[in-house]
Amino acid sequence: MAPSVVSRQGTHQDIDAILDTLVVAFADDPIWGGWAFPDRERAAGQRRAFFGLWLLGSLRYQTVHVTPGCEAVALWYPPGQFENTAEDERDLVATARAILGPHADRFLEGCEVIEDVHPRGEPHYYLSMLATHARHRGKGLGMALLRDNLTHIDALGMPAYLDSTDPGNNPRYERLGFTRIGEYSMPGGGPVVTQMWRKPR
Repeated sequence: MAPSVVSRQGTHQDIDAILDTLVVAFADDPIWGGWAFPDRERAAGQRRAFFGLWLLGSLRYQTVHVTPGCEAVALWYPPGQFENTAEDERDLVATARAILGPHADRFLEGCEVIEDVHPRGEPHYYLSMLATHARHRGKGLGMALLRDNLTHIDALGMPAYLDSTDPGNNPRYERLGFTRIGEYSMPGGGPVVTQMWRKPR
């Protein structure tokens, strides 16, 4: 039987705990564990810097959802708000130039690809990141949190979209009603990302 979770809205007071979960959870991700941050000694700090930028963007719309202790976290963007603002873009570029060195150009190119291929035909909720802290893996918390979020999105009659950066997660998303609608590769022969869409139930 799938676990149920008590979820709540994440706030600015949760930033450190949320980042702790995100940084650890994506350590072995094909995109955010390797391609984006190839310097393994600095990768955790680099993930924290960039994930912090994206977390602030999601908090702006009050669409961050967490389990009580941030063991699992979900960063969403509401319909029509997935693109970076001009300020977001400046912060992203400045951070990349400051901490990624010669890899910054490829990283920024990849960020552009992610934004360029994003579906624009129908308003939807965008799941930017879903993560479970390594200490709590195997309990089904991440999928339970996602299932809870989708119940609320369904009640609004809205579809949902995500970019799956780890093919091992695709079947989990499919069990919750997502279907594969396309795929793309990150620059420089990088990993393949699966685009997944879910109609409201």
